[in-house]
Amino acid sequence: MPRATRMLLVVVLTVQFTIALDMSVVNVALPDIRDDLGFGADGLPWVVNAYALSFGGLLMLGGRIGDLIGRRRTLVAGLTAFGLAGLAGGLVTSPGALIAARAVQGIGAAALAPVAFALITVTFPAGPARSKALGWWGATAAAGGAFGVLIGGLLTESVGWQAVMLINVPIVAFALLATLRLPADRPEPGRAPRLDPAGALLVTAGATTLVLGVVRAERQGWGSFVTIGTLATAGVLLATFVLVELRAAEPLLRMGLLTHRPVLGANLFMMLLFSGQFAAFYFTSLYLQQVLDYGPAAAGAAFVPFSGGIVIGSVLATRMVARLGLGRLLGLGGALVAVGFGWFGFAFDVDGTFLRSILGPSLVASIGAGLCFVPLGTAATAGVPAHEAGMAGGLINSSRQIGGSIGLAALVTLAASVTGPNGGASKPELAHGYAVALDAAGGLLVVAAVVALVLVPAKVGGARAGEHSPAATSGSHRAAGQPRVCDKRRREGVNS
Repeated sequence: MPRATRMLLVVVLTVQFTIALDMSVVNVALPDIRDDLGFGADGLPWVVNAYALSFGGLLMLGGRIGDLIGRRRTLVAGLTAFGLAGLAGGLVTSPGALIAARAVQGIGAAALAPVAFALITVTFPAGPARSKALGWWGATAAAGGAFGVLIGGLLTESVGWQAVMLINVPIVAFALLATLRLPADRPEPGRAPRLDPAGALLVTAGATTLVLGVVRAERQGWGSFVTIGTLATAGVLLATFVLVELRAAEPLLRMGLLTHRPVLGANLFMMLLFSGQFAAFYFTSLYLQQVLDYGPAAAGAAFVPFSGGIVIGSVLATRMVARLGLGRLLGLGGALVAVGFGWFGFAFDVDGTFLRSILGPSLVASIGAGLCFVPLGTAATAGVPAHEAGMAGGLINSSRQIGGSIGLAALVTLAASVTGPNGGASKPELAHGYAVALDAAGGLLVVAAVVALVLVPAKVGGARAGEHSPAATSGSHRAAGQPRVCDKRRREGVNS
């Protein structure tokens, strides 16, 4: 692997780890943040929601900006915003300032996530090299989320909650220095493409309103006027976005992407997968701390096996994808995750232990999830030319974020309907509510497995899964740091 490509892979994996880390690292620090800054009951969830709103609402825009102005420049801007927001968040003294810092972090993440994904799909040639890179991408993302809980607990107990914000600064500084050493993008000759401001405004407003309605539904109630009105507004905005994009000469999201069965299936699967996985992380953390009386650090350490299982599954996926094909491997992975979540639901009780209630289901679910990332990344870019890789990256990351937000809010509501108000629920009632929610998460993954088998074929683009994609061979937009290949190598890639 050329040195420039190795450097690019280091940057991409560091970015992906940092984004995933930041989505989970603050969770176990929330009680300390509340006590130190004086958050009210209604304000504390916005430490998480501010990040989710800006991240989920701007992903499509971030991916398209990367396509238009260059991926290295977008990485530099996103990393700068993300790092400065982390520094500010560790120094704040008021609730409003922390929420603002988290919102800016979400903006930075929305620029980084789709660009990181796009760089893999346009840099690595289709086949084993791309499968291996996608495996590392998926393993890094999942490991960042799992280790975020561990690192957050350790830092909160040993240093203080401010450290969970400041931990981003040295990581981002390293990624930024490495990014600046990458070659600049080579823009396509001719007239520079335009951004599609109407589409950008509509999708950002629609996605933000959708996530806002979902994250507030837990407190407002799904049947409340506020929730229904917010979700209806989001529906109107997103429907208008679709109509505008169908007529736009240079759309933010080319709707033709979703006519490809692999792309559609990958995005539906991603939504369902993370609807369950976000909820599984949330309820497992609560079960460990509120039912089994684990401290923050011990609860975080309990997630380490999940990270290990993700790595195992991702390594296996790179070897299995060519043999099983995309759809069957996704179906197998989804089925294993469903079994793992169902096992969590069966084992969550007041007398549970780490060995009986956590270790086994963590390994089954995480190995299954690890199997999914390579075929998901391949299917999500099937038939996508290189100059639209950021568009596809924004779409698949939007599916992940919005699916996770909707699934978590819905399953929190389901658990609350079983336990009643948390303040009055006993440990057996809490355990039962969490178990019901995890069983429902398992049901979502059963649906995901069916979606994969129905919509995602074994082969894409007329070749065996993982062997060929237009995104790999199009030369019109070369990623930052993508090495040149000789004509013979390029012809071989096209005709493989």
